[in-house]
Amino acid sequence: MAEILAALRSLMASHSPPLDALVVPSEDYHQSEYVSARDKRREFVSGFTGSAGLALITKKEARLWTDGRYFLQATLELSDQWQLMRIGEDPSVDAWMSDNLPREAAVGVDPWCVSVDTAQRWERAFAKKQQKLVQTSTNLVDEVWKNRPPAEINPVIVHPLEFTGRSVAEKLKDLREKLAKEKARGIIITALDEVAWLYNIRGSDVSYCPVVHAFAIVTSNSAFLYVDKRKISSEVSSSMQENRIEVREYDAVSSDVALLASNRLDQNTRVNSGQNGVCENDTCEAEENYNDLIWVDPGSGCYALFSKLDANKVLLQQSPLALAKALKNPVELDGLRNAHIRDGAAVVQYLVWLDKQMQEIYGASGYFLEGEGASKKRLETMKLTEVTVSDKLEGFRASKEHFKGLSFPTISSVGPNAAIIHYSPQAKTCAELDPDSMYLFDSGAQYLDGTTDITRTVHFGKPSAHEKACYTSVLKGHIALGNARFPNGTNGHALDILARIPLWKYGLDYRHGTGHGIGSYLNVHEGPHLISFRPQARNVPLQVSMTVTDEPGYYEDGSFGIRLENVLVINDADTEFNFGDKGYLSFEHITWAPYQIKLIDLSLLTPEEIEWVNTYHSKCREILAPYMDKNEMDWLEKATAPVSA
Repeated sequence: MAEILAALRSLMASHSPPLDALVVPSEDYHQSEYVSARDKRREFVSGFTGSAGLALITKKEARLWTDGRYFLQATLELSDQWQLMRIGEDPSVDAWMSDNLPREAAVGVDPWCVSVDTAQRWERAFAKKQQKLVQTSTNLVDEVWKNRPPAEINPVIVHPLEFTGRSVAEKLKDLREKLAKEKARGIIITALDEVAWLYNIRGSDVSYCPVVHAFAIVTSNSAFLYVDKRKISSEVSSSMQENRIEVREYDAVSSDVALLASNRLDQNTRVNSGQNGVCENDTCEAEENYNDLIWVDPGSGCYALFSKLDANKVLLQQSPLALAKALKNPVELDGLRNAHIRDGAAVVQYLVWLDKQMQEIYGASGYFLEGEGASKKRLETMKLTEVTVSDKLEGFRASKEHFKGLSFPTISSVGPNAAIIHYSPQAKTCAELDPDSMYLFDSGAQYLDGTTDITRTVHFGKPSAHEKACYTSVLKGHIALGNARFPNGTNGHALDILARIPLWKYGLDYRHGTGHGIGSYLNVHEGPHLISFRPQARNVPLQVSMTVTDEPGYYEDGSFGIRLENVLVINDADTEFNFGDKGYLSFEHITWAPYQIKLIDLSLLTPEEIEWVNTYHSKCREILAPYMDKNEMDWLEKATAPVSA
């Protein structure tokens, strides 16, 4: 690590102009949350492996900013050459740079790896001391990364209409209508899941996310896909031609954005057709004279491409595809429901297997009984670890129809490791399962018909009264949010408190948001909406046909962690009244796996909450039964048996 920092500081000193600081973001050229191995630059320089964070290297210091999900993990992973900056507790990165770097300091960043919004925020902060943001012409980290993984040539695939529910032509027509409404003649699409969704393509360029490294530009009468052409099959090529999408090399996006800025991109690509959302030539020319803006999403658009445009002719506004993608069509919703049923069956089969293993190998009292683990001698080959059991869970999922892989690295965590919110076990260092400790597993899969994400927390021995009380408080918050009814126009910031109130009663809380959208065979974390205490949760109201997770938790550092997570679909609510003629909304659970009764202090649940648990468990039995063999069904019936206070 010291050698990497020294090499970067040498490049900073020799840069023109010399750099007082270098920012190394987590993101790739598309502002992705999850990035490919060769784009993990921040991880390479810092050693911190979490999915979110930003590294800042100055002449004498190295600091890493990350959010509350990763405080504990970053503390464990960062060397003593790095200082952890806790987002929400310590000064923000722009405030720290403005206050601590010298007057007229030059701060370098690869403009492809930073969003327009972030770069402009930094520039505003730098103004008071005449500091400047310097766009480096190359990525300095790449220059010192000697064994950087090579780019992979993974094939692009067409995602069929039976799963997408809407054709590319329909999506392009809707998009062009939105461009016209906003007086824009074109849009630059950089978010990988938006490109994949719009053109009904999928790929495997990023682990766990079925996306393709690609950009798109759509104008009133043309459409482009920028991708390594070696990834394009004849089927994909036919689909693009059918929808009048021109395929160009990935690197051509830079020069084409410059052409778009000067209104020359369409000159050689005019199409005289009113079909497939492409307008007639005369109409297009009339619209272009009237519509002169280029639409760029400030959150996902990279600063490098924005810098090629006339800033006065840019519409800086959230991409219209973000909301369109989040509002699932009936085919996508049916697919998600079906995927979650198969996924729930895999989770139950895993719990049945794990329960048996814990009893046989460790002498645990098991999923149903409360008792101290009986010490049993076992062979080393019988040992269960966080990694070996998560591999087994993946195996159960892999046996299900339409399985394509996991949707994120499984968080399989025992005891104190479960207090690391986004813990990622490694084969060489992971913990062994312990019958006397909590076990939290947060996992999900990619199926052709939907993406899944579920968390359950279990104990195979005798949980303490405190662990039960904490689990029950998390469950109460989970139930309260899932049962909410709320008027149209309500955002996730307003609802977040519902999941926290039972914890707040005891002076407890958690440092992460409560819910995120989920893709339709796309990214497991999908916006633009979310349920969170963070201000951005106010930006987009929750709407019918959105998906969102319900995942409160509680984490006691050095001891245990608890989280419960289901995926919900937002529906119209059948309320007795309709105050203000707003219309009211409610949630539908589509995740099916039992909550462990042994961990619930039933005396803390209201009669209504007990009824809810019993009803949910009854549905689990009914919905999952077709996937269970006799042994698994016997276990499930016991796990979902009705309870009373």
